[in-house]
Amino acid sequence: MAAGESSRMGSDKALLPWPPVANRVPFSGETFLSVAIRSLGSATDQVVVVVGNNETQLAPVVYAAGGSLVRNPTPENGQFSSLRVGLQEVLNLGRDAVMITLVDRPPVGTAVLASLRAAFEVAPSEIWAVVPEYNERHGHPFLAGREMIEAFLKAPVTATAREVEHQHQLHLQYVPVDDPHVAMNVNTPEDYAALLNPQAS
Repeated sequence: MAAGESSRMGSDKALLPWPPVANRVPFSGETFLSVAIRSLGSATDQVVVVVGNNETQLAPVVYAAGGSLVRNPTPENGQFSSLRVGLQEVLNLGRDAVMITLVDRPPVGTAVLASLRAAFEVAPSEIWAVVPEYNERHGHPFLAGREMIEAFLKAPVTATAREVEHQHQLHLQYVPVDDPHVAMNVNTPEDYAALLNPQAS
């Protein structure tokens, strides 16, 4: 999901350089968005990016990285509205499982994605989603099956993803991973700067 306005960052978080670069260090050309698409592409058969009013700016990055996009017509309605737009597109594409992440999370390693897929594929039928956990903090990306997708889509438009997840807590499985990025949010310039010196945070 990449439809937010990034108001606290002051620039679109999707286009922040990744890995983070200090002043006077050459920019590799990779961004949070492009690396996320390539990373998720290693564990899925299609990557769909939900964009908003930033479609014009993000579309070239999405397509160059091998993703596709769908536009949230009302991004001002918040993150849950973007989630629902993305999930409906997943169903429209004939898929019944999805790996969900936010563009303001540093990309996770392929080992995390493999662990989530492996856990999901052997989970009993009562498990609707598997969620990564680092130091007892839950994060992204998480992998949701058809039942969880439908729970999100059937929820009131005023709900939040967290509320829906809590309502279906018994259907979630937490998967311990050794990657702090799953639980990181990058919302401000200070958050981004801290990634340059993780020992200080």
